[in-house]
Parts: sequence; structure tokens; C-alpha cells
Amino acid sequence: MANPLPSLREDDAREPERLNPSETESSFGDILNQFEQSHTHDTPGEQGRDATVVAVNEENVFFDIGQKTEGVMAAALLCDEKGPIPVKAGDVIQVSVKGRNQEGYYELSLIRIARPKDWSNLQKAFDEKLTISGTVTSVIKGGLAVDVGVRAFMPASRSGARDVPEMQTLVGKDIAVRVIKLDTEKEDVVVDRRVVLEDERAKAKEEKLSGLKAGMVVHGTVRSLLDYGAFIDIGGVDGMMHVADISHGRVNKPGDVLTVGQELDVQILKVDPAKKRISLGLKQLQADPWTTVADTYHVGDRVKGTVARVTDFGAFVELQPGLDGLIHLSEMSWSKKVRKPADLLKPGEAVDAVVLAVNPGEKRISLGLKQALGDPWDEVEKNYPVGAVVEGPVTQLKQFGAFVQVTENVEGMIHVGDIVHEKRINHPQDELKVGQVVKAVVLENDREKRRLRLGLKQLIPTSLDEYLSEHKEGDEVTGRVAEVNRGRATVELGEGVHASCQIAAEEQKQERKSGPVDVSTLSSMLATRWKGKPGSGPEPVGAEAPPVQKDTLKPGQVRRFKIAKLDAEKKKIELEVVN
Repeated sequence: MANPLPSLREDDAREPERLNPSETESSFGDILNQFEQSHTHDTPGEQGRDATVVAVNEENVFFDIGQKTEGVMAAALLCDEKGPIPVKAGDVIQVSVKGRNQEGYYELSLIRIARPKDWSNLQKAFDEKLTISGTVTSVIKGGLAVDVGVRAFMPASRSGARDVPEMQTLVGKDIAVRVIKLDTEKEDVVVDRRVVLEDERAKAKEEKLSGLKAGMVVHGTVRSLLDYGAFIDIGGVDGMMHVADISHGRVNKPGDVLTVGQELDVQILKVDPAKKRISLGLKQLQADPWTTVADTYHVGDRVKGTVARVTDFGAFVELQPGLDGLIHLSEMSWSKKVRKPADLLKPGEAVDAVVLAVNPGEKRISLGLKQALGDPWDEVEKNYPVGAVVEGPVTQLKQFGAFVQVTENVEGMIHVGDIVHEKRINHPQDELKVGQVVKAVVLENDREKRRLRLGLKQLIPTSLDEYLSEHKEGDEVTGRVAEVNRGRATVELGEGVHASCQIAAEEQKQERKSGPVDVSTLSSMLATRWKGKPGSGPEPVGAEAPPVQKDTLKPGQVRRFKIAKLDAEKKKIELEVVN
């Protein structure tokens, strides 16, 4: 006859008490008798016993189980998958007996899993992978000893406990296990509790998932934090809350807002039963600031904010949590000096700005930084009228002209044709360089186009300017007739100085009758240089001045004239012939 109590696996350590030689030498019959005697009255592990409630308090429920001593169960354990089970005196429920407590009461449990009574039932549980009930009797080396109707071993790794102290708390308790090894000949039984717990958790999760729908608000506890989000325990199942769904405001990492163990209400955003994933959101339970933005911000308002981030095209400014406005690069400065936003603004910097546009539908607020500084053209229009002289450094050179810094936020442009007199240059760099300080005169001030056109050559005196400053109306001067056309003659009074002379009617007739220009007279005249006053220019060597013809004006003639009109502003000179 086989020994009805199985031994532990040969490679497993025995219980400390089994290491006693006297007990080791005892017959199995003595041990069995001791076991039966010790459990005759307490009947731990007995399943399906009817018990009648005799008393209820805040902590415990007391039962009549047909023994001399009453049974007791913690009120917190009297619950099922739907929650606490309400009971009152006289109610009858089924319980199992776990053993006696220190006060002598029978400890009761609601576990209703059958416990095998012989090897055949144990074999069936093993073959069909059934869950059975067992009582943890002691902690031994490598695991726990469990009574499942026969003696069984449960490895520590399969106990579901994290450490030895937690394993100690299982001693004397009824647990649900599954037989994972059975050798009837060697009476070797190994059971697993962890697989049962995992199955229970999986089943509970499936049941929980089936009851969750998008839009539901549930209570949860922060279980762990990662860089991209937080895992929230919402009652036995975990949901993931992405960092973007934590707040309407910008959150760099979940740890800046949440802490492990924190309890909070969250909204279910999505449930994926196939992948067993739950997406959660916290900001969805908070008011969206964009719903009231039109009532809060208006075009022209001056606002304060903090630079949240800087991009190549502008800077985003947080006006309030969850509400950012954009300062575009073009709205940062009145001048052309800002090449990229990072040159002017840094994240975390406090700024003043002006609201340029509000679009709640697209969740956009356009801001202007330069507008908050004031429009420099208010002063430019007043301080730099046409004709005013300005001074500043050359900031940049282009093919068409040069830019000069007139004020901190305003530049003027000198066209390439207004740089020098009397010669054409291909590029401003032929005369100017960046950083050079120049003086220029304002030629145009157009606030609407925000254009300030400057001239450099206009401040450099010309030979005409000098001539005008040295002469007055009534002065007699000598000049060379350069051209005669349609009753008027153009007279050259000096290099770069030309005047106009009206021809008398008689002379106009002679002009029409006159023949070709006297080339010899013109060549002699071209050899002569003068400044304008009679006798002031040198005479050609070895030649006399050509005779002055009094009858008519012809190209090439050198004649005497009187200044009839001198207009310094328009730079015009009118002459009369002196006969």
C-alpha cells in the first residue's frame, strides 16, 4: 500500500521540522494520525459549508457553522465581483473553514474551489488543468508546503509573492492553485499559484475592458511615469495617458505635473479590446481656453506672455496655459536686422506683444512684437522731411543701391544713381563699404510704403553749384555756343555749366540761311579753356581768339552774354546776347 502522503520533490529542500532525525524515523502512520487528530475538530479546507450569520460589526461578521465555536470572517472579505455582499443576522451563505485564529474562532473564507480527496481527483485536476483549493502549511527552503488533500510543493517563483515576508503571510491561508507536476508513484506534487493569479487578472481585465467605453470618466491612480506619458491604474487595468493629453498647456514630461501614487479622475478616450489598450486623457476634463479666446483677446490688445519655443519662422508665446500666440519673423522688428527669431528671443523670456489677429476656429492668435515697441515711422515722418540731412552707417550693399541705418529701427536707401556725380558706377561697392558712416539728404519720405530714399551726391557741390554761387543776374560772361535749335541756343559757360539763350527773330532767319559749321573756328574754340568771365581763361598758344561775329549765333562761336535770370534752386541760367 502506497504512502497516502506524498513527499516533496527530491531536488527540493524539506521543511525545517522534517530535518529532525526523530521525526524522519517516525512511521508515516504516526504522522498521518497526528495530522488527522489535529484537524478533526478544526476541519480547515472543508468546502461548501452552510453558515448562518449571527452578528455583524464594522470589522467582522460572525457565523454559526454547527460547531461549538463560532466562525468569523473580516467584513472586507465578504464581497464578490459586484462588490460588498450585504448580510444581516439570520442570512445563510456558503463558506469554507481555513482554521482557527488566536482567539479560538474558526477563520472562514468564501473560496468555493473543490479540494481533491484522493489521487484520482488529483490526477483529473492535473490532466484538465483545473484550479483547486489548497492550504499553505509552512514556508520551506525554496518555496511553500501546501495541503491539497495530499502534501504538495509550491516553488517560491510560482507563489505570486514578491519576497519571503510576503510568503510568510500566506501560511494558514486557503489559496487557489493549479497542479503543474504530478508523479503518483513518487508521490511528488508541484502546484502553481501565480498562473491562477495571472488568469484571474486577465479575466478581470477582460471583464473590466468590456465595461469601459470612450467618454467615460473613471477614477485612477498613477502607477508609473515615462517620458512620453503616464500609466494609470483604473481598477485592475492600466490605461496610458500620453503627455499631450495631460494638460491644455505645454508639458515637457509627465513628471512635471504628475507623481506616482497620485489619485485623479481621467476620461477614457479610446478602448481597443483586441490589443487590450486603453487611452486616457486628463485635459479633456478641463475647460479648453480656445472656447473663450474671442471674448478675451481682441485685435490691438497689448498682452504679456512667455516665449514657449522658437522656430525658423517665428516664436510661440504662451499667453495662458494651453493658449499660444505666434510672433512671425516679419513682425519682430521694424528694421531688417533680424535674420532668425533666435537672434532676438529665447525660450522662457517674458515679452510684451500686440494682438494682430484672432482665429478661434483654427486655434491661431497672431502677435506682433515690433508693434509693442511703437511705430518708428511716427517720428521719421516728422523728423526727416525731404531735404533733411541724415547720418548713419552703411548696413548692406545691393546691386541697385546701399542701405543706411538712419534710426535704430529705420533704414534709408541710396540708389546707385544717387551716389556720385558725373560718372556711372556698376555697383555701390565701387564707392562705399559696409560700416562706413555717410551723410545723405532725404529725397523721399513715404510713410505708406515705409520708404526713405536718400541721396549722397546731392550733398557734393558740382561745378554748376560753384558757378551759381559766384555769379548773379546782370553779370556779363563769355560762353561757347554748343547748339542752336528752334529759336534757342545752348551755351557752355564752363565745364559742366550750361545755359540757355533766346535767339532774336532776325537771327532765327539767319540760322535757317546759315550753312555748315566753320570747322576751323570750332577746333580753335575747343582748344580754349575758361571758367566763364571774360579774359579769365587761358589763350591758345600761338593763336588769336576767333573773331566774334555780331550778326548771328552759330554752334562753335564764342560770344559775350549777360545773365538775364539765375535760378539756384532749379539750377537754371538764362542768357542774353551782348552785341
